[in-house]
Amino acid sequence: MSTSWEESFELFEKVVASGRNAMQIRAIIKLARLSNSAPAHVLTRTVPILTRLLGSSSSPSVQGASAYCLKCIAHQGDGDRMAILIGQYGAIPIALRLLQHSEGSFQRVLVKCLWSLVIFGKHNRVILVRNGGLEIIIRMLGSYTGRMRQYLLEILSALALLREVRRVIISLEGLRFLVQAVKFGGMASRERAAHAVGCLGVAKKARRVLVDLGAMHMLIELFREGDACTKLVAGNALGVISSHIHCIRPFAQAGAIPLYVELLRGHDPIGKEIAEDVFCVLAVAEVNAVAITEHLVEILRENDDVAKAAAADILWDLSSYHHSVSFIRNSGAIPIFVQLLRDRSSEVREKVSGAIAQLSYSAGDRAALAEAGAIPVLIDLLGDESEELRENAAEALISFSEDPSQRGIMSEAFRVTSFQEMQNRLVQIRSSDEYMARSLRQMSMEQLLWDPDMV
Repeated sequence: MSTSWEESFELFEKVVASGRNAMQIRAIIKLARLSNSAPAHVLTRTVPILTRLLGSSSSPSVQGASAYCLKCIAHQGDGDRMAILIGQYGAIPIALRLLQHSEGSFQRVLVKCLWSLVIFGKHNRVILVRNGGLEIIIRMLGSYTGRMRQYLLEILSALALLREVRRVIISLEGLRFLVQAVKFGGMASRERAAHAVGCLGVAKKARRVLVDLGAMHMLIELFREGDACTKLVAGNALGVISSHIHCIRPFAQAGAIPLYVELLRGHDPIGKEIAEDVFCVLAVAEVNAVAITEHLVEILRENDDVAKAAAADILWDLSSYHHSVSFIRNSGAIPIFVQLLRDRSSEVREKVSGAIAQLSYSAGDRAALAEAGAIPVLIDLLGDESEELRENAAEALISFSEDPSQRGIMSEAFRVTSFQEMQNRLVQIRSSDEYMARSLRQMSMEQLLWDPDMV
């Protein structure tokens, strides 16, 4: 340490050139220990020397020390420059070749070296895969436990971010290990594995296999343990694999719904989008729709305008679902909707008015809206400055005007211009739909008469 880095490097070169294994090992280990304080330009000059020793030395001890030192250097510098440099000098194919015939401590240090190179250098993942590294890692995962297995799983999670790996990982029986990587290892590695699972789950064939392998429970556990970013990744992956019809009920039974409520209450707009998409899928099952609506109604009672708007938007979507019971009416949401039509947030009022417009098509929901005092409030909204709010209010009021039991209290709405315009537009739309239906029926008849073989 008393000499300059330049003199130290020259001394390192001389010791390596001496060919004396004991001195080489001591010099390499010392370099590894000093790597966190050595200048980048010095470390850069040591990389080709260490790579050459890794591949050409006849001493496994020298090779092991070289692999250990390369592992330490891969962590250093800004970004992934040192790790990429080591990959460019060819250390990865050498380490893979040695790994297949190694054992004990030498094998462990080679795995750790490869781990560092693919974790800290994204481009190295391609090099490892194209040199047969994926097959080697998966084969080794079938034989190891403990800390060694964790390193291998973390390597696999990094490789699975590559599309070419995801295309072949099923045929290599690596999917089981990828699911395990969601549960074991560092949080960053588990997040990578969850992301890869989500990408794989887009394919229907893989989705069912992932569920059977326990991916759903692994992702739920990760969701509960992770930070805000990890929750988004796990939540998105969960949403993807839950979209299979056979997964909808087990998914909710595993406790997923409260987790997405947490995303909905969060401040990340992506999390809210994920929650909305997942809730719309889960609500296909009536029992899920009831549970989801109860949570959303609780959010509507809170003070967070952004969360209330998101909850109202989801209820707007769910209000078009046709189940055996009106789960929105039974949840007590309708009186809250009517109160929120006067909310200070224009976004909340627009989403709520959209949900009310959709609910107004049902006679039972229409009666509940009228009982909650919705009609006078909707009439007031016909003069609102928001065009969307005016249209939603007019759409709901038209449904009321066509209901004989409600028509008597609609006289004031008939005098409002925006209501009349919406009513005329609806008449035109219905006429156009009827004309289109008649045209299609006529075309079908003409086709049958023209082609007797179709009868």
